[in-house]
Amino acid sequence: MAGQKRCPKIILEGTRLTQKTELAFKLNEHPRLVGERKYRYHSPVISAEWCGFTNYPWGRGLINFNPDEYDLAMETYATWCRLFGQLRYYSWIVDRFHLSTRYYQRQAHGLEIDFSELEIVLKELGFHLVLCTRDANTFEAARAERLKVSGNPSQYDDLDTFVTEQEVFRDLARESILPCREVNVGRDSLYDLANEIADWLESTGGLWME
Repeated sequence: MAGQKRCPKIILEGTRLTQKTELAFKLNEHPRLVGERKYRYHSPVISAEWCGFTNYPWGRGLINFNPDEYDLAMETYATWCRLFGQLRYYSWIVDRFHLSTRYYQRQAHGLEIDFSELEIVLKELGFHLVLCTRDANTFEAARAERLKVSGNPSQYDDLDTFVTEQEVFRDLARESILPCREVNVGRDSLYDLANEIADWLESTGGLWME
């Protein structure tokens, strides 16, 4: 297997302040996942959190779309799946995807979205789900760090919301047909977590495509 092309496919999910983006970048440069690199290049990290449906900051996108944008959102998910399938022999690190959409749309609009067909495609392509969590008593320190750089600090006012969201994400992950691993970002360093995920993918065959 060591000589095979590495093309892991990982979706990182979880509530805010669980270091999904930081871990995504760490995984995207991990030699056990993407191979040894002699120089830095643009391997993709993508996100459903991109607010590409509106022409202003903090707008709407694949997660927080309005009900009248449902068809646009579903077509965008279908487009991503087509692209993943067309470029199946490449690594894809996804920072928030369909579970975040399920959670937001249920909370904001009472909309239950069935992503079962999408998950079948993702599973066939070898996608693995990583659920990022942290102990409830570590959210305060995480918020303090985030406020140093956040351009939208008000979203971190109510930490109890994040604790509740985290349990919902656990339920959503349990419902998923994708191989899933929960990691605790409040206990381990990003380096250790990246190694843990690499071990897991290696054990499941998730580093390679047949």
